[in-house]
Amino acid sequence: MDLRIFTEPQQGASYDDLLRVAKATEAAGYDAFFRSDHYLKMGGADGLPGPTDAWITLAGLARETSRIRLGTLVTAATFRHPSVLAISVAQVDQMSGGRVEFGLGSGWYDDEHTTLGLDLPPLKERFDRYAEQLAIVTGYWKTPVGETFSFDGEHYQLADAPALPKPVQQPAPPVIIGGGGKKRTPALAARYADEFNLPFVDTETAAAQFARVAAAAEEIGRDPKEILRSSALVIAVGRDEAEVKRRADVIGRDVAELRQNGLAGTPAEVVEKIGQWREKTGITRLYLQLLDLSDLDQIDLIASEVAPQLD
Repeated sequence: MDLRIFTEPQQGASYDDLLRVAKATEAAGYDAFFRSDHYLKMGGADGLPGPTDAWITLAGLARETSRIRLGTLVTAATFRHPSVLAISVAQVDQMSGGRVEFGLGSGWYDDEHTTLGLDLPPLKERFDRYAEQLAIVTGYWKTPVGETFSFDGEHYQLADAPALPKPVQQPAPPVIIGGGGKKRTPALAARYADEFNLPFVDTETAAAQFARVAAAAEEIGRDPKEILRSSALVIAVGRDEAEVKRRADVIGRDVAELRQNGLAGTPAEVVEKIGQWREKTGITRLYLQLLDLSDLDQIDLIASEVAPQLD
C-alpha cells in the first residue's frame, strides 16, 4: 500500500509551508507529495497568505526534493490551455528527474472561476473540453522528437506544434483520473488513466465505480489491472484519544464523523480501516489529506506506526 501526503494549500499556506511538509514527507519515507490545484479558499478558512500556483510549487519542490513523486489531485482543465499545460508538466518532470504524476479533472468550483474571471462552461461542454485536453496533453508528450503534433477538435486546435519539451518519463508521466460519473468518466479512464482515484467516498461507492472503470477498460481491450486503484481520505491519527480529538478539533471536524468518513483514531484503528478498504475496493494507494500543514508530527507518526503494518 503506497501512502502519499495530500495537501490543500488554498486553505492557507505559503510555498515555505509546503516545502516543509514535502521535505518531512520525503524524510519519513512516503511515496509522494501531492497538492490540490485551487486558487480560492473553501469554507471558513482565511486562506492567508494567499494562493500558490500548483505547477510553480511543484517546480520548486522538484529541485528541493530527490526521491518522492510529485503531482496534483487534480489540475483543473479550465485553468490552462492544454498545449501550455503539456509544456509546464513536461518541464517539471525534467526538473524532478522524472518524478511527476499528472492528475487532470474537468474543473468544478464555481466561485473560484467567478472570482478569477475564468470560464466554467456547462457540464457537457466542460466534459467535452476535458476529453480534448486529455487527448492533447498525452498526444503532445507521445509525439516522437522531430515530428509535430496537430489537433482539430471542437474546442481546441493545434497546427504542427513541435511537441517539445519531452518529459523524462516515456512515453509520458502517469495520468490520474477520478470522479463519480457513470459513463464518460470510466470511458476516459479506460483510454487514458494509469490510475483511477476516488476521493472522500465510502467503500461501496468506490468499489462500484472501480468496477465501471474495469468494465470500460475490458470493452476497449485493455487489461483493467493496468489501472491502479486509489482513494483519498482526511486524517486525524493520534497515539491516544486525546491526541486524536486535538487533531480533529484543529481542522474543525468531529472525531466520530472522521472515524466514519476518514482515517481517524489510533494507529491500530487506522491500520484496520485501511485493510478494510483494500479488501473491499482493491486499492493499492492512499492519499492522506493533511489539513493542518503545521502538524509534521502526524506525518512521522503514520510513517512509523501505520505504514510498517501495511506490507
